[in-house]
Amino acid sequence: MRLKTHFCTTALIALSASLLACQEPAEPEAPVPGRWYTATQASSGEGLFQAHCASCHGDRAQGLAEDWRKTDADGNYPPPPLNGSAHAWHHPMAVLQRTIVNGGAPVSGVMPGFGETLSEAEVRAVIAYFQSLWADETYARWQEINAR
Repeated sequence: MRLKTHFCTTALIALSASLLACQEPAEPEAPVPGRWYTATQASSGEGLFQAHCASCHGDRAQGLAEDWRKTDADGNYPPPPLNGSAHAWHHPMAVLQRTIVNGGAPVSGVMPGFGETLSEAEVRAVIAYFQSLWADETYARWQEINAR
């Protein structure tokens, strides 16, 4: 009896596994209309942004300095807003990614690099989040710059 129960259990598990393998894979998530990223990427990026970026760039990427164009007492520029109201939209994707990975030092900035902290997919998710805050007109101008 025990052998019969074991056989039935094993057969049931094998049948379940083969049925699961036959299911069609889920459709990939479509991008947000008019944007390169998905809603899931932007949502994931929001959590990453809050954890790694908000303390300097603000919780809604609005920046924390009164005027991000003026240097501080040490001669450094404060972290700019990333919500579309400053200059982030002037930079193509490759520059945005490189800046997050390598930090600001290569361009005389003080932002730390996150290349050892965030994966490539996470960097893109962070960008998706702050670009999700951009007005459609700002995003359209960025797309033109990014296409060059």
